Amino acid sequence: MKNIFIQYPKCCTCQKAKKWLEENSIKFEERNIVTQTPTVEELTKWVQKSGQDIKKWFNTSGLRYKDLNLKDKLLNMTDKEKIQLLASDGMLIKRPILIIEREILIGFKEEKWNLK
Repeated sequence: MKNIFIQYPKCCTCQKAKKWLEENSIKFEERNIVTQTPTVEELTKWVQKSGQDIKKWFNTSGLRYKDLNLKDKLLNMTDKEKIQLLASDGMLIKRPILIIEREILIGFKEEKWNLK
């Protein structure tokens, strides 16, 4: 399985994570979260594999999240509806995401990304 690095090129945290991956000689397939937004099927599989609550997958600091008032709306949505919402707009998804064989990492924290 290839490592998949899902990011938004203009995001500073994504740029930092990509640089870190390259400096640590970690090979990956790059994917733009906006032009290649994860599908409902992918997100369903990844959320389950990550073991994280689906709320952790939302970019809560993003403008779209705030504009849509999702903090309150998510309380009344099913997990299926939340995944459909995430799949509808890549900017709602927390980034970067690194998908490796044994786990899925959401957001960049160097200590958690130490894959060696």
